[in-house]
Amino acid sequence: MHSLNYIIWNGSPELFSIGPVTLRWYGLLFALGFLISQQVLYYIFRKEGKPERDVDTLTIYMVVATILGARLGHIFFYQPEIIWQDPLSIFLPFEFKPEFHFTGLQGLASHGAAIGILFSLWLYSRKKNPGQNYLQTLDRIVIVVAITGALIRFGNYFNSEILGKPTNGPTGIVFISRVTETILGDQKNPQNPVQSVVVEKNKDLPNGANGRVPIKIFIFFKPGVAEPQAQAFVRSDVKNILFYLTEFVDEPGSIPLQSETILDDKTNQVMARVNTFGIARHPAQLYEAISCIILFLFLLSVWWRYKKDLPEGRIFGYFMIILWSMRFAYEFLKENQVSFEDQLPLNMGQILSIPLVIVGIFILVRSYRLPQANS
Repeated sequence: MHSLNYIIWNGSPELFSIGPVTLRWYGLLFALGFLISQQVLYYIFRKEGKPERDVDTLTIYMVVATILGARLGHIFFYQPEIIWQDPLSIFLPFEFKPEFHFTGLQGLASHGAAIGILFSLWLYSRKKNPGQNYLQTLDRIVIVVAITGALIRFGNYFNSEILGKPTNGPTGIVFISRVTETILGDQKNPQNPVQSVVVEKNKDLPNGANGRVPIKIFIFFKPGVAEPQAQAFVRSDVKNILFYLTEFVDEPGSIPLQSETILDDKTNQVMARVNTFGIARHPAQLYEAISCIILFLFLLSVWWRYKKDLPEGRIFGYFMIILWSMRFAYEFLKENQVSFEDQLPLNMGQILSIPLVIVGIFILVRSYRLPQANS
């Protein structure tokens, strides 16, 4: 297989930093999802003659429920040990050691978000909007949940997280940004010898099995860094980085690193070229994001057909069946998130998706059998 049949993703997950606070693509896309959802809900409420001010209340319920539900879901389903090991990290988006640093919430589970949204909208339908029952509220909300989910998955892509399994197919992507960030190191540290890092395909070699693809890493050192110092950094630091970041590169630890250094006499700058192998993986985040966009358009078309005469539970049933069935299927293309899943016949994402699909089937069948129950 020719070595061009893969893509290198080396985009930074960060937009910019101001002191200890960093704005990441994930956070921006997360917020953008709620902003777009709010505008779509305004449109739906106007068409149905409902008060638009209710959208503002719904948005607050949705934001709080999504964040709390997703975070608690991750803790309970994937990392319960955090409760007794580091309870403050459950809701504090900061690290205090070795220095104060804004990290965001590390770990959000979509199944937890789903449970949080279902519960919060039950509270909303009881307290805020007695003229519209629970299922009718869900029918409208899940339309925008689909587009929000798409943007969140795009954020996961920027973060190089929720990785797919290795593939030699044409959709394979080498997520290399974590590697380049680690090699680049702390640019504020005056002792750091690295100025920049660039990664390219190695067109001189063919692909290997299980997504193993040849890449070249170019490391540009700061002016004045001596060539022996650069060589030592490559042989020691870079070798260790590549060896330990095994989810992104395949660098054997038993053989010397294939590299060379070049000194530019004009600029007094050393450049190192490292030959290694990246791991091309299924971009599972993009698969889910694109599927959620298609689901959003489908649900919106169903609503457009019925509007106020929509049979209660119809859209919600479609949403639960389609979304969680897709999630179940895509999990076969993903790496397990935590080690205990390796011992399970199905991973946690699939186990949690099954009851949600069953709920969707029940609600959808009810919407067809009991249209007289609609208000």
